[in-house]
Amino acid sequence: MFSKRTDWKLTPNRFTEVQRELHATGRKVLDLTISNPTRAGLPYEVEPILNSLSNREAMDYDPQPKGLVSAREAVAAYYREQHREFEIDPAALILTTSTSEGYSYVFRLLCNPNDEVLVPKPSYPLFEFLADLQDVTLVPYPLLYDHGWQIDFPSLSRAVNPRTRAVVVVHPNNPTGSYVGADQRTQLNSFCREHGRALIVDEVFLDYPHDGAPRPSFVFNRDVLTFTLSGVSKISALPQMKLAWVAVSGPPPVVTAALDRLEVVADTYLSISAPIQLAAPTLLGQRKNIQPLLLDRVRMNLVELDRQLAQQKASQRLQVEGGWYAVLRVPVTRSDEDLAIDLLRQASVLVHPGHFYDFPRDGYLIISLLTQPREFGEAAGRILEFLNNG
Repeated sequence: MFSKRTDWKLTPNRFTEVQRELHATGRKVLDLTISNPTRAGLPYEVEPILNSLSNREAMDYDPQPKGLVSAREAVAAYYREQHREFEIDPAALILTTSTSEGYSYVFRLLCNPNDEVLVPKPSYPLFEFLADLQDVTLVPYPLLYDHGWQIDFPSLSRAVNPRTRAVVVVHPNNPTGSYVGADQRTQLNSFCREHGRALIVDEVFLDYPHDGAPRPSFVFNRDVLTFTLSGVSKISALPQMKLAWVAVSGPPPVVTAALDRLEVVADTYLSISAPIQLAAPTLLGQRKNIQPLLLDRVRMNLVELDRQLAQQKASQRLQVEGGWYAVLRVPVTRSDEDLAIDLLRQASVLVHPGHFYDFPRDGYLIISLLTQPREFGEAAGRILEFLNNG
């Protein structure tokens, strides 16, 4: 009765079952997996946000497939403020409700059934579900760690074949927090140009460099056909306000063809609501309040984590440049899933095992840096105590 594309294993895994079991007992668990900034104890400017959703113009239905011009101009202004030396044409933007929907549009644009897209490993696990729903096959290419994360270009070259349609990069990667440097960007452009493939760039965490030095966006990449995805979920820490976009750049003739086709895709769904589009200037403006608070939180927790790590030798934190997560390399005494379950049962700390993010081997834990500092420090202490005694 159901399609093969939804033939997922829907039974809870052991890790989820243990979480439910402990939740049912009412035991307090220190959560180092938090990804929802609205539940991280940060102060939002509530009234301006809510008032922005009460625009009377929302009573008029103006179905513009790419999104309202005023909303796209607000996105273009965001890029202009962040990268003053460049301009982006609002006509090169397609508004969507989420980056997930943006991926779906781009996959549909580029891929026939069973065509392939190259994706980084480790990375965010959502790609698998998006690909299944679009009848796309994912082919991983590794990120290598050696005093920082690097794209393994020889493996990337071995992975490409006639069915390959695009390369996905995450800038910065989730969860490794590694940006695509200038040299890697040049190599990516050369690779895509040589093989005639598109580049899909996820930049949702672009604005969170831990050193405070802004990183260049791929929205201005002119060398090859490039689809850059982002949205207010991370930029303004407002995941409940469903406003995202796809920016198209590259050689003008192919950009024009891509935008014409994407406009038809967007016109088919017309998914984004008028109140959210009209609120776009305010929602994007909220980044100026919330981003400094989030970066302070992330940096504070990193300092505390490093302080505790310096007092032991069994575990270490891998280098991270941006985003909201950190990767711990830990002794391999059991599978990462077993370790995460034991930490939950015995230390009441919730972390993600590395295999959730497609780490190729055991010995990695992923922790969120959004957790409130007092709770974060206590949880980090429990983890290291458990590892050093186990």
